[in-house]
Amino acid sequence: MTMNVHGYAAHSADSDLVPFRFERRDPRPDDVVIEILYCGVCHSDIHSARNDWHGSQYPLVPGHEIIGRVTVVGPKVTRFKVGDHVGVGCMVDSCRQCQPCEAGLEQYCEQGMTLTYNSIDRHDHRPTYGGYSDHIVVSERFVLKIPAGMDLKGAAPLLCAGITTYSPLRHWNVGPGSQVAVIGLGGLGHMALKLAKAMGAQVSLFTRSPGKGKDARRLGADQIVLSTDAAQMAAVAGKFDLIIDTVPNVHDINPYVSTLALDGALVLVGYLGPLEEMLNTVPLILGRKAVAGSVIGGLPETQEMLDFCARHGITADIEVINMQDINKAYERMLKSDVKYRFVIDMASLPA
Repeated sequence: MTMNVHGYAAHSADSDLVPFRFERRDPRPDDVVIEILYCGVCHSDIHSARNDWHGSQYPLVPGHEIIGRVTVVGPKVTRFKVGDHVGVGCMVDSCRQCQPCEAGLEQYCEQGMTLTYNSIDRHDHRPTYGGYSDHIVVSERFVLKIPAGMDLKGAAPLLCAGITTYSPLRHWNVGPGSQVAVIGLGGLGHMALKLAKAMGAQVSLFTRSPGKGKDARRLGADQIVLSTDAAQMAAVAGKFDLIIDTVPNVHDINPYVSTLALDGALVLVGYLGPLEEMLNTVPLILGRKAVAGSVIGGLPETQEMLDFCARHGITADIEVINMQDINKAYERMLKSDVKYRFVIDMASLPA
């Protein structure tokens, strides 16, 4: 039963996304077929559609913050039934056998994870297409349970922005009394504030925009630090156990390293590529500090994050859009004109 699917695709790096018909694979025995209800819009979608990372294959159907309803389950599926509300994040497969995969860290698969879109399926060698579409077929191992009662629209960005910030908070053992700072208040940053606060941390926001203070406090920040103000930066020198850096473009991290406490870590989650200015190692060496990176989370940790968010009443702050408005949404995202994540209502797709 090869499935004909409607979606939106980019056909080149400099063209708008347009309606696109394509086929999903026949379900395998461990597959779940999902009717997509909502799909979040991530900065990665823009980077991929516009080939900013120089690896895009067209036509490209973006979308990896997927919330939907199960419509078919394969004969070997044990965790889901028809009608369940489920999620799919940034990956849909991995080798499942290497050390990271066996530890539930599929995002660090030694053979490379299969991305939800712009990747090649490791079984049938066909391209993967993402959530800007009405249905998707995914192995049950890579499908997540959406906790009962959670707002489905607001849950979509948890599958990327949520887990991207939750994973380093958990890995660096954030809890009551931790001093955590977040650099940048966008889709990732607003989730980092909410999650760190719910874990019991004292939370600060680094920002260059004085106007963001009120919203940051609403989201959980106890302190706002203007990173362009030398006095404010000096006042927090040596303070933070963990800094989550969500900035998606080239920036100088040296001023922030100086605000780390002994054994503190600055974790990059927003930017892929070489840093400028060059990293000064003196503060690292003199304080046993670390600059590290983290990418999304494995399936067990992503489920843990969803359950944590359900317990604490956390979802993303979103603006719901129609599928037909995706190109306008991209332009607005590039101007940071969204608080804090666009989510596509797939009921609009047939229009």
